[in-house]
Amino acid sequence: MVDTDRFIREAIEEIRREAGDRQVVIALSGGVDSSVCAALAAAAVGERLSPIYVDTGLMRKNETDRIRELFGHLSLSVVDAADEFFAVLEGVVDPEEKRKAIGERFIRIFEREALKTGATALLQGTIFPDRIESEGGIKSHHNVGGMPLECSFECVIEPLRDLYKDEVREVARALDLPAEIQHRMPFPGPGLAVRVLGEVTREKIGIVREANAIVEQELVEPFKPWQCLAALVGLGTGVKGDVRLHGWIVSVRAVNSRDGMTADPLELPFGTLARIASRCTAEIPGVARVVYDVTPKPPATIEYE
Repeated sequence: MVDTDRFIREAIEEIRREAGDRQVVIALSGGVDSSVCAALAAAAVGERLSPIYVDTGLMRKNETDRIRELFGHLSLSVVDAADEFFAVLEGVVDPEEKRKAIGERFIRIFEREALKTGATALLQGTIFPDRIESEGGIKSHHNVGGMPLECSFECVIEPLRDLYKDEVREVARALDLPAEIQHRMPFPGPGLAVRVLGEVTREKIGIVREANAIVEQELVEPFKPWQCLAALVGLGTGVKGDVRLHGWIVSVRAVNSRDGMTADPLELPFGTLARIASRCTAEIPGVARVVYDVTPKPPATIEYE
């Protein structure tokens, strides 16, 4: 367990020391990791901090509006970069190539936005599992292995780099961040792109976004999973009315975990799964069937790519 008071003191001092007299931009996604970083950085450098939220077009349903509500008081800059991300993902099928394309585009956007404030330091919420999975070859996190080797920032500050997710939540509680932030489910930096197997298109993202919203509506409150999600895993044959449908297969995932390094699937009631399947096939055009993924981590990862 982390000594939160000591960690907060040392993290603020570290940020202050590494930033020096530089202007700092922070990649603020609204998750617990980046939110804790923002609180620490605000205490460390004050008005020299510029929070930036990048709307990649790969976010959950209504995510950008909610982030504006939660962080508007920080003079948050919202960058609409959906066209840029869909452009770099066009034709990309390999999961690692997706992550690297997204990671590089993030950095280039932050470099561009930093020019507006003169910022030369980037602060981001990299945590220990991100480093383990990237350095161990499991998958490249957009903020570690997915980052380009060269960027214009003089320094990249990662005060949470040695913490696990549950420890970050402890720090969030000690900082008295809103409960919604403390308990927000993990959401991948590459967004819904890693919940679409194969090439990412606007159509596929629209479908998986709606399916993901249904899964969260049905599971978050009654079952409080560590993480739950929907992914688009391929095409299959179905029937709607009297018409044969060659439609999408949605895979539902719901797990419990402590730190994200291992995870166990939830034993959900059949009625709940049936309701999710009924809603997805009825409410989302083009969805032919719904399956439930019961694979633990390992051998599977929590996300699909």
